[in-house]
Amino acid sequence: MRDEIIILLKKEGKLSDEAIDEIKQVDVHDFANLVKEIGEQETEYINASEISKDLNTRYIGKNLYVFNEVSSTNTVARFLSMHDIEDGSVIISEKQSAARGRSGKSWESPLGGVWLSIVLNPHVDHSKLPLITLATGVAVAKTLEKVGVENPEIKWPNDIMINGKKVCGILTEAIAKFNTIENVIIGVGIDANLDIEEFPEELKAGTTTLEKELGRKGSENLLIKLFLEEFEKISELFDHEGYEEILKEWRKRSYSIGKIVEVREPFNKNYDAYVLGISKEGALVVEKIDGTLAKVISGECIIKN
Repeated sequence: MRDEIIILLKKEGKLSDEAIDEIKQVDVHDFANLVKEIGEQETEYINASEISKDLNTRYIGKNLYVFNEVSSTNTVARFLSMHDIEDGSVIISEKQSAARGRSGKSWESPLGGVWLSIVLNPHVDHSKLPLITLATGVAVAKTLEKVGVENPEIKWPNDIMINGKKVCGILTEAIAKFNTIENVIIGVGIDANLDIEEFPEELKAGTTTLEKELGRKGSENLLIKLFLEEFEKISELFDHEGYEEILKEWRKRSYSIGKIVEVREPFNKNYDAYVLGISKEGALVVEKIDGTLAKVISGECIIKN
């Protein structure tokens, strides 16, 4: 994280080449205010004032930090979360140079997408973390419905699909100390106004964009505003332990239930299974080929044709 923050400061002209060696002797945490200052400057495409105008939230997005380019919004959010950043603060970047998804997979993040991270202090047990990811998926799906997408679906645990192709990924990371969750960073990447032909060949077949699906470009600022409003609604439901309502909304939009999948879990052999549903803890409930039932808590499920 140190190197990523130094690169950001250097790119924004806050550090010279000559200062780098000296900087390496300084606690990187001393640069938190500089990072915040950069995030408060005007950017060309994502407009903080336009997002904030008429933003109907109580605390989500009341503090916005918008950057031209960062390695990853989750990295910046994690760094700022260590420096008294307010609950519900949002870090946005017009581009990401080293974005990542679950299991360390890279995520294409050029200009034209929505790349953001939310810092939360939810005061919850570790066991509730999977539900935060599912709740975020519901918020994204509802946002896409508002901009005209018909039937967006949620693929367990963290992808949003349109017509069987991925349009959004979610990465949830917990910052814990002594088994207590201090902050949760929720990263969201939505392929909005992107040209699918510019994607790497290995991603084209399984990826789509809002521009392609809707047949028109949309406003990234409006999309972010709508999402922050939907996210606060679902997060307040989460805060009041409305877990069953969240799961109900998730099940209505599930892309995974009723499909044959290949389950890939850490430290276990891959196996094929039929997806029966979702548990109250947010685990995927599957039936293996031999008829036994299992709960998939972490990993991924590849849909089999």
